[in-house]
Amino acid sequence: MSVALGETRPLPVRTTPVGDPGDLLAALPGIAPYAWIRNGEGLVGWGEAARAAVPPGPGRFAWAREWLAGVLGDAQVDDAVRHPGSGPVAFGSFTFDEDAHGSVLVVPRAVLVRRDGQAWLTTIGDAPLETSSPIGHPGRISYGDGSLTAPEWERVVARAARRIREGELEKVVLARDLVAVAEHPIDVRLLLARLARRYPECYTFSVAGMVGATPELLIRRTGQEIESLVLAGTTPRGSSQADDVARGAALLASAKDRHEHECAIASVRETLAPLCSSLTTPDEPELLTLPNVQHLASHVTGRLADGASVLDVVAAMHPTAAVGGTPTKTAIEVIRELEGMDRAGYAGPVGWIDAHGDGEWGIALRSGVVDGRRARLFAGCGIMGDSDPASELAEAQAKFRVMQYALEG
Repeated sequence: MSVALGETRPLPVRTTPVGDPGDLLAALPGIAPYAWIRNGEGLVGWGEAARAAVPPGPGRFAWAREWLAGVLGDAQVDDAVRHPGSGPVAFGSFTFDEDAHGSVLVVPRAVLVRRDGQAWLTTIGDAPLETSSPIGHPGRISYGDGSLTAPEWERVVARAARRIREGELEKVVLARDLVAVAEHPIDVRLLLARLARRYPECYTFSVAGMVGATPELLIRRTGQEIESLVLAGTTPRGSSQADDVARGAALLASAKDRHEHECAIASVRETLAPLCSSLTTPDEPELLTLPNVQHLASHVTGRLADGASVLDVVAAMHPTAAVGGTPTKTAIEVIRELEGMDRAGYAGPVGWIDAHGDGEWGIALRSGVVDGRRARLFAGCGIMGDSDPASELAEAQAKFRVMQYALEG
C-alpha cells in the first residue's frame, strides 16, 4: 500500500462545480490516465494521491473496502456538489481470479466529472496539476499468438464442450489472448478516444493499464438503488440490414444462447436477492446491438436492504455466470485447468467508488493490458455442450476487433 501524501495525515480534498468541460477525455494528460465514460458522461482522473496493491485471496474485496474506508473516510473534504462521484473517488481493477496478483485501487489527484447536466472537478492537495499534451500514435501494429494458437484454443473448446455434455457442468466461459506490438509507445488516450467514439453505448475505461470498452455493467449503486446489465448470448453483426435482422432473430430464438442467458440471469438473481429488499429481473431478454456484435441483454434492478457499498455488491456478484460459468465453482476450476493463461484483469471488475459507497463497476470485457509498445488483448466465449469450436473462435475474433480498431483506427 502507498499513500502519496503521507499515511499520517488525511487527504485534503476539494470539489467545485465547473462549466461544461466538453470532451472529458481531451482533458487527460499523457501519464496514467483513468477513465469511466459512456455517451460522453462519466469520470476521468489523473495523478496519484493514494494507491494500493490489493492482496490476492478470498478476502480481497473486504481488504479493499477497509483500505478505502481508511483513506477516503479520513479525508478532509470540502464538497460543494454532494452528488455520487463528488468528493474523493477511487478507480479500481480486480483480477478475474481471486488468487492472482494484480488487483489495484487508485485515488487520483484530480477527477473531472460530467453527469446529468452538471460538471465538477475534485482535486487533492495543492500541487499544480498536470496539463494535457499531444496524443501520440502507435504506428504500425503487428500481432502474434498469445498463450494458445487458434487451433490449440479450438481443441480446448472441444474438451470443455465434451465435459459439459458428460454432465460435469452446464456452461464455462473460455477466453483467449492476442499480443499486439506497436512501432511506438501506445498512448492510452488515443485508445480511449477511439473506443468512446465507436462504442458510445459501452463503458470506456482505463485503470492502471487495463483499457477497454465493456458493454456489461456489473453493478451501479446510487444511494440504496442498484442496477445491473446482464449480457450472455452473442452473434456477429450481419453483412446487410436484412442479414443483421435475421441474425438478431436467430439469436433470440437460439436454444443454446437462451439457455446461456438464463444461466447468467439465475446467477445474478441468486447473488443479489440476499442483499436486496426488492429485486426485479425481466422475463425475456432484449437485443443489445453494438457496432460489431449483438447480445442478449437483461436489465436487473433492485434496492439494497442493509446499506452495502457498491464494492460489497461487486464482491458478492463476481464472478458471474456470464464470465465464469455454471455452476461457478466448477467452471472456475475448469477455466484454471483448460484455459492455459492468466486472465489478469480481463473479465474482472473494473470501475469507481466514492466515499459514500456509490459507484459503477463493469466487467472488463473487450479490453487489453497496455504496457509501453505492447498490448495484450482478450476475448471470451460462453461454451455450452453443443458449442462448435470453429464458431466460438469466430466469435472471439469478432470481439478482438474492438481493441484492434482502438489500436489501428
